[in-house]
Amino acid sequence: MEIGVCVGELSSNYVTFISTKMPKIGEYVILEYENQKVLGIIENLIRFNPFINEDLLNEEAIEKIIELGEETYIRGKIKILGNVENLEIPKIPPPPGTKVKIANKEILDKIFGKSEKSIKIGKLLTNENVEVYLDVNKLVSRHLAILSITGAGKSNTVAILSSRINELGGTILIFDMHSEYVKSDLPNKNIIPTKLNPLYLDALEVAKLIKVSEEAYVQERYLRRAWNKAIKEIKELKIKVEIEEFFDRVIEILEKEARSKEIDSSTRNSIYKVIAKLEDFLARYKEILDFEISKITERIKEKRINIIDLGDLDEDFADIIVSHTLRNILYEWKSMKIKEKTLKPIFIVLEEAHILVPKERETLSCYYVSRIAREGRKFGIGLCLVSQRPKALNSDALSQCNNMIILKIVEPNDQKYIQACSELLTDDLIRHLPSLNVGEAIIIGPAIRLPALVKIDKFEGNLGGADIDIVSEWKKETKNYELELI
Repeated sequence: MEIGVCVGELSSNYVTFISTKMPKIGEYVILEYENQKVLGIIENLIRFNPFINEDLLNEEAIEKIIELGEETYIRGKIKILGNVENLEIPKIPPPPGTKVKIANKEILDKIFGKSEKSIKIGKLLTNENVEVYLDVNKLVSRHLAILSITGAGKSNTVAILSSRINELGGTILIFDMHSEYVKSDLPNKNIIPTKLNPLYLDALEVAKLIKVSEEAYVQERYLRRAWNKAIKEIKELKIKVEIEEFFDRVIEILEKEARSKEIDSSTRNSIYKVIAKLEDFLARYKEILDFEISKITERIKEKRINIIDLGDLDEDFADIIVSHTLRNILYEWKSMKIKEKTLKPIFIVLEEAHILVPKERETLSCYYVSRIAREGRKFGIGLCLVSQRPKALNSDALSQCNNMIILKIVEPNDQKYIQACSELLTDDLIRHLPSLNVGEAIIIGPAIRLPALVKIDKFEGNLGGADIDIVSEWKKETKNYELELI
């Protein structure tokens, strides 16, 4: 269907058109010239009447023009996306007068349609007859960020992606900060207990867990000696000990070192600081330690949606679990690659990523998230950062997410921050973010051939993150209160 013609000065990247018909922002169009079909997307629209302009101040004159039925026009801007055949940007701009036509379903299906290694994410917002598929290889290997305000559809998007990647045999690991997915109807769930076995914690990791700084070389050295010695004793004697007994043994070894006459007062003071930090860690986090539990990576099941429930944990506790898991995954998957064993690709979803990978402060998780973001694709580790506060998210980690699914974003600073982390997000696309409805998103990146406005499919089943029916809950409480009075 023809909707207008190109006017003014035209380039190979952007063209202007006028029309008497009202198209939609985000709609795909075809320009035919020089024996080629060029695809574009409408990024901006302005409605105007040449007889009613800013200089016309007489209200009666305006009313008479309206009575005469003078037609209004549409002026729009089209971003050139490339030749229909190969999406290469044409070397020659279209001539003025080139007709603008709406791209038909057949053309759009070739671009957004299904392939052997893709999953359906939704439908084009401007054409519900066109289904949109994402290339899973490029989605996982090039990482993903899902960003939006609260209630715009992040959890639904995660559920759709996880369930459909799993249908292809994919392995998913979700760090569930609010127990949403644990309570959901996601298929093939495997709930992983939030416990750590001290036998699988190395001394450097323990130093980070108990907050021995990288500059505290003396503290780290004595902690390493004591920790490794206590672990060795357990393994050699093959005895069963309780967590308190193990920590008592580590502290006993440290105290013996502190009583040595061969060390100076400064070193002795450092050792006692380590003892205090161990005691503090045990008092706060004893419940996360368990000698009976298997290694965390052994609890991840292939071809399942694995969920680590962090809902009942404070932020520091959650940080410990996440960093330990990511560290073990990174080193084990890297080892498999080096030893030329079969890779076990995994897609890791980190909910509330701004809490564990913040912009303003260092966390234990931040280091390993950044490393996986930079190196993960070499070893079959994909990363998905999910956040409702993009500007609070670590920029290094976010910029490594080449794919983005951006739902409604209203806050201008969030918009600017996202744009600064992605070369593909243009000013015109940014302007659409506040007007998106629930479940509508802009998708950009290697996983999709062209930037697209998409209506995300709705997950069929219960999602723990759905809004609470506040009035119904109040009514329940009222009934309970009335029964108590009887």
